[in-house]
Amino acid sequence: MSIPFPQIRLATISFLEGYSKWTILGASFTLYYLFKRAFALRKGRYPPGPRGLPLVGNLFQLSIDAWFTFAEWKEKYGPIVYINVAGQDMVILNTHKAAADLLDRRAPIYSSRPRWIVASEILTGGLLVVFSQYNDVWRRMRRAGHEGLNKTVSAKFHVPQTREAVLLVDGMLKHPDRWLQEIKRATASMIWSVVYDKPPITDAKDPQIAGVNDFITRIVRAAFPGAHYVEYFTWMKYLPNWMSKWKREAEAWYRVDSALFEGLFQEAKASVESGGDRPSFAASLVRDTKRHGLSDRESAWLAATLYAAGAETTAGVLSWFMLAMVLYPDVQKKVQEELDAVVGRSRMPTFMDLEHLPYVQATVREALRWHPVDPVGLPHQSIEDDWYEGYFIPKGTICIANVWSLNRDVEAYGPDATEFNPGRFLDKNGKLASALADTKEGHLSYGFGRRLCIGRHVANNSLFIDIACLLWAANIAPVKDASGLPVIPVEDKAINDGLVVRPIPFECSITPRFPDAENILAQAKELEG
Repeated sequence: MSIPFPQIRLATISFLEGYSKWTILGASFTLYYLFKRAFALRKGRYPPGPRGLPLVGNLFQLSIDAWFTFAEWKEKYGPIVYINVAGQDMVILNTHKAAADLLDRRAPIYSSRPRWIVASEILTGGLLVVFSQYNDVWRRMRRAGHEGLNKTVSAKFHVPQTREAVLLVDGMLKHPDRWLQEIKRATASMIWSVVYDKPPITDAKDPQIAGVNDFITRIVRAAFPGAHYVEYFTWMKYLPNWMSKWKREAEAWYRVDSALFEGLFQEAKASVESGGDRPSFAASLVRDTKRHGLSDRESAWLAATLYAAGAETTAGVLSWFMLAMVLYPDVQKKVQEELDAVVGRSRMPTFMDLEHLPYVQATVREALRWHPVDPVGLPHQSIEDDWYEGYFIPKGTICIANVWSLNRDVEAYGPDATEFNPGRFLDKNGKLASALADTKEGHLSYGFGRRLCIGRHVANNSLFIDIACLLWAANIAPVKDASGLPVIPVEDKAINDGLVVRPIPFECSITPRFPDAENILAQAKELEG
């Protein structure tokens, strides 16, 4: 005998009333996840990994400094670790080979990004190239970015980079207690000039870059896990604006930021059209607009992305370098000995000296390796099912390379992998050695595959001239306490603001290295205008 539908409906309602909506939601989600996993297991087994909880999976096992946890999992589960975060498949890559096999050698599969509805789709209109999905807009932006900042073109920016290095050293010698602020000012000013051909910034809080810096802060907050429920309940994106304050605000900021970035780009465009020939990344976009097929808005956002990504990361690397110089005085001494032998003490270093300063170049690589400012990089996402080393990796899996662990791999870098030792990048003749297998420059801080940092040549040049000029002119040492004993800063603690990881603020002594250093620096400053 059949049961009439109304009776079924009433019985169901009566049953559901005995449970909270969260219990029902959790049960539904758990059933969905179990069904999904059972279906996936028909294609192959997942990589090993820690057990999670119902509904949330391994969510509560992640922390703001998850790279330490990932490194522990490597020792327990192997080079590729599977976790599930609230239904999202994720794999952690903890060896050079695993990261290169997937993110480099299978780049067509692993070059997309996870979906950030607020940070990417609404707040930046899908135009923030580092967050963009693997699509046609991203390809055109990527190609334009590479052509405008490749190794050959980056040499055009040596003049502003040298100028900022001189100003950086001058500021740090005059205000050693403000060394971090001077670094932030110099790196922001350098990127500002490279991207937009702007004059030097004299203050890190200069109002002309405040708008861009505020934009960076908004992006970081919007992309932080858990910042917006819409990232988990995607249907919320289609709620009307009157019901969604977060959506109204994101759309409003997109209009404000677009106006700012398009205004900067239009200035560069007007300069080019009036016959200006000074090099800048924005100017290169103007000249090659038709070939790249980018609209003015897309070009404007590409230029702004490079500024936003470059300023803070370069400042972070220099902060770790300063800590290394305090903790490893022998390295500082070796750099200065090379500078004295090649440059002498009658002039400051220039880019003409680069090929003759292998230890300085190695110090740049070591500064990037020792404490990567983005320890887990930006996540990749697979666009189709894949199998690796006998394991199944489902389509849509988020892939995280544990850069912090990779850069400290004892098998790759030796038993002193945790130490700051530029010598690891030199061959037996003291020349710059070839890069390690499965790396681009001996480290993995610039990313992988088709998502490799397009501004890395500009960054390397900036780090080289900053480090060379600073150690040519100054000695960096610990400050002393009231008893005359050195105050050694800590290395094992850091500040993570969501964009870069930098050392906890510390004081250091920055003094002229020899009597004529300040006079020669003053002359260089005058020559640089």
